[in-house]
Amino acid sequence: MNQPNQRGGGGGFRQAQQPSPLAIRTKKTQLTTDAYTRLVMGEVWKKDWVYALIPFALGLLPAIFLHSWWWILLAVVLTILFVLFRSAQVTGVTQMEQSKPLFERMNFEMDNKQLLLRVGPEKAMQLTWDLVARARRDADAYLLYLKPGTPPEGLASWRLWLARTFDVPVFLHLPLRIFNSPNDLKLFEALLRRKNLLPTEAGATTV
Repeated sequence: MNQPNQRGGGGGFRQAQQPSPLAIRTKKTQLTTDAYTRLVMGEVWKKDWVYALIPFALGLLPAIFLHSWWWILLAVVLTILFVLFRSAQVTGVTQMEQSKPLFERMNFEMDNKQLLLRVGPEKAMQLTWDLVARARRDADAYLLYLKPGTPPEGLASWRLWLARTFDVPVFLHLPLRIFNSPNDLKLFEALLRRKNLLPTEAGATTV
């Protein structure tokens, strides 16, 4: 599982630079660990529920040769263990030292080159746009997903598959209410489209 500072090919958060005078600036916001867990749990299990069938099928496999209700119990136990393990991966992200910057109270400053996560007047973290894999707009917020890190060289194929398949999404959460005006909101969405993080729409404003 990739940690936040291992994403984007190992780039992580970089030394903050001053944004453009025309940068879009937001109000302060804070993503709580409970809100993050709720969002990620929903996304993970929407994608991974099918993998829960694998331990269930493995538990029932011996029943082909020896019929017993114990195999059903084994299948259920294996499935529950898988669910607990996958859920623990999600909740574990919120407990890691590397993840703490994601849950601080901050405001955002965005221009064409970078996204600044500003915690205080003298404390900011830089995230360049090449470290963002995709964006999603929900009814009340934007989610900017960070790219997963590059796996170590020489990693066995099965371990590489596990790392990619059971990665935990890490994202920045930007509620719509933190934007200072409808125009800022429109400019930010246009910026995301220009960076190919959102689908381009005909007539969209460019930044």
